[in-house]
Amino acid sequence: MNLGELNEEQIKPVLDTEGAVLVLAGAGSGKTRVLTARVAYLLEKGVPAGSILAITFTNKAAREMRERLEGETDVGNMWVCTIHSMCVKILRMYAQKRGIRENFSIYSEQERNAVIKQVCKELGYEEDGILKAARFHISNAKMLGLPPAAYLATYRYERGAQEAVKVYERYNAHLKAYNALDFDDLLTEARALLSEDEEARTYLSDKFRYIHVDEFQDTNAVQFDIIKLLASHHGNLFVVGDDDQSIYGWRGAEIDNILHFERSFPNMKLYKLQRNYRSTGSILALANASISHNNFRRGKELWTDAPAGEKPVYYEAEEEAGEALYCARLIAEARARGAGYSDFAVLMRINALTRSFEQEFTGLNIPYKVFGGFKFYERKEIKDILAYLRLIANPFDSEALRRVINVPKRGIGDKTVQTLSVFADEEDVSLYDAVLSADELPLAPSAKEKLKSFGAYIKELIILSQETAADKLTEHLIATSGMLEQYADHSDDSVTKRANIEEFVSSVAEFVRMNEGATLTDYLQQITLYSDTDEMDDGDYVTLATIHAVKGLEFPTVFLIGLEENIMPTPRAVGETSAMEEERRLMYVAITRAKSRLYLTRSKSRYLYGKREPTVRSRFVEELKGELAIPEQRAYPRYGGDFGGNAGYGYGYRGGYGRPSRGFGFGNSAPRRVGSASEAENFPTFGTGKPPARSPYLAPTQPQTAKKDTSRFSVGTKVRHARFGEGEVIAMRGAADNLIVTVHFAAAGNKDLAAALAPLEILE
Repeated sequence: MNLGELNEEQIKPVLDTEGAVLVLAGAGSGKTRVLTARVAYLLEKGVPAGSILAITFTNKAAREMRERLEGETDVGNMWVCTIHSMCVKILRMYAQKRGIRENFSIYSEQERNAVIKQVCKELGYEEDGILKAARFHISNAKMLGLPPAAYLATYRYERGAQEAVKVYERYNAHLKAYNALDFDDLLTEARALLSEDEEARTYLSDKFRYIHVDEFQDTNAVQFDIIKLLASHHGNLFVVGDDDQSIYGWRGAEIDNILHFERSFPNMKLYKLQRNYRSTGSILALANASISHNNFRRGKELWTDAPAGEKPVYYEAEEEAGEALYCARLIAEARARGAGYSDFAVLMRINALTRSFEQEFTGLNIPYKVFGGFKFYERKEIKDILAYLRLIANPFDSEALRRVINVPKRGIGDKTVQTLSVFADEEDVSLYDAVLSADELPLAPSAKEKLKSFGAYIKELIILSQETAADKLTEHLIATSGMLEQYADHSDDSVTKRANIEEFVSSVAEFVRMNEGATLTDYLQQITLYSDTDEMDDGDYVTLATIHAVKGLEFPTVFLIGLEENIMPTPRAVGETSAMEEERRLMYVAITRAKSRLYLTRSKSRYLYGKREPTVRSRFVEELKGELAIPEQRAYPRYGGDFGGNAGYGYGYRGGYGRPSRGFGFGNSAPRRVGSASEAENFPTFGTGKPPARSPYLAPTQPQTAKKDTSRFSVGTKVRHARFGEGEVIAMRGAADNLIVTVHFAAAGNKDLAAALAPLEILE
């Protein structure tokens, strides 16, 4: 390892190899380089590769680290993996000690929910409320690592807890019968093994003499317990993380693990990586200013010796179509100047905001991919194939059998499945065993024949799997199961599903090619532990993603959109200090994804969750008004449309206004797309404080209209609108310049209008 490639901040923790070490690594500070360098340094010192453990946050990060190390040294049988993958390895080694079989299935969230739903049905809990409560409490209990009795003792007064614990107990029994573990079980079972089995703990803690943990700020209590148990023999624990990027509290991440690391390791040594290699000085200044509003942090400040670069730009549109069109036009202009589409990312707090961007990007022929929403491996047709493969690998997996027993349709109905379930419970066998015993079931001869045919087919596949590689087995399954034939028509949906199935077959072939000797169980494990970022590739497209989905990634240009209260931050965080600080950390993570250019945008009204409502600028933007040179809110010019039409204003450090475009209604209807591409010319391009040489899109600011006296409006006031005609005010909210009136028009129905801006005349 060439230590000359590291800066002074990075070299110190690399050389500190003994004891507990905490590295606070700011965004873009080269933490992966430091982790890789430290592992390489240990190998050069003669530490056996098998004595080194590196725990990463995603499969993609694990692959990248291993590839870097393989380029420099022989990594041998070193474990470089996610913590869930590590737990799978440990549990397969010691399966019998935990009362499970080595070929156990791993259930994703979808499989877990399917079993919980089945259990609720068995217990007679048909209400959706009980099902939702059960899902929540089971997830909460497993995240906390509490068995049913212990959870009930603590949370017995919570709504639905009594029923949920009954579901929890039966759910666990089902998983045991199915020889399956869910994601949380992988952690709790591994912790139980290491806590209760001295032989296993001694062997593993002695084996892993040097333990490294990436993204330590995102570990939960159970994960930290596992790490401490593994480090119990040598105590050489090297953790890297950033308290300012702890954004997974909603799924149990404990920021206290990094804030109070010394409580577990009193003699720990602390290092800070604050030099940023990713972003310009202006972007870092904004990031530092934003995160400084958090109180619960260890404290650091990113810096760079790179040029300040272009100032971040703030832009407000009247409606989401204008916000999307503004971003689309900037991307199109940059593309015309030679930029690649992959240079751009549109980041948001919730993926419900993608619709208007997908629409505008499609209209301008801008290729894009959406991440943080529906994943490839969660599509129905893919889950069906995976269920077949899970059943082949683990015939005890009754949830998998229940999913595919009539997919494609083979005439096996719910009553037959119910009869199977009763027989399996009475005889204490799996559903697959019940299928093979079809002749013993109280069913009509035709139903028995269908079951025997299905059972024979699955048995054939199980036998074939013993002598056939996973890729060839999958090809045989697709060719003989009828999975493709059920999507044989020429509808767009069927064409897409067939393409997805073909892509899946290719993914299995690629896995087998890249992992010599890998089994079907290995492939299923990899898929179940799959994460959002694993789906990202090197294609030339604009990334549309939630902020959570791009953590660890970077882009030359970032658009951070939807900066409004109740979106960013989420309303759940209001009034809760810790939750609000996590939301601000999300803001910080989003800002620090940008390398060269950053645009922050919002829409002053938004159609979301079935209705259009006015929005309020995010408090996180308000905190940065000085840095972004944003003037106070003002009454905007009126341009024909109610609530100001589609006007938008762009703000950089040096300010500037763009001419509003033609407006469209701010009523209760769904938003309409801007009429034509030519309307895009009304959206300004900012960033340098002066118009770009080629841009015809900037125009002088229009004169402001005098503020309208809104005190004359009241419920019952008769008004006339320039477009909608006469109407009557039926409701009001807000006050003064922010007064919104709901007016009922005979022809147009109810419209929400800004009293100070809309072309309303009060009729005497």
